[in-house]
Order: sequence, then C-alpha cells, then structure tokens
Amino acid sequence: MDEQFRIILIIIVSVSIFGLIVFVFVKNYIRNKINQLIKEEKEKKLK
Repeated sequence: MDEQFRIILIIIVSVSIFGLIVFVFVKNYIRNKINQLIKEEKEKKLK
C-alpha cells in the first residue's frame, strides 16, 4: 500500500510541475504576443 501511495504522489507531483512549467511558457507567449499587437496598433495610429 505504501509503494502504491508513493507512486501516486510522484505522478501527481510530476504532472503538477509539468503543468506549471507549461502554464508559465504559455502565459509569457501570450503576453509577448499581446504586447507586439499593441505596439503594431500604436504604430498604425501614428502613420
């Protein structure tokens, strides 16, 4: 029983860490994309 519990905990922790890393990358990608679009809109308005 202890071995199964340990394996389940390892899986849960691994999936959580992987999910957190993916979340951070996606958040940064979306933030950069939004900033790029805002910059392009400002340049269009100036012209």
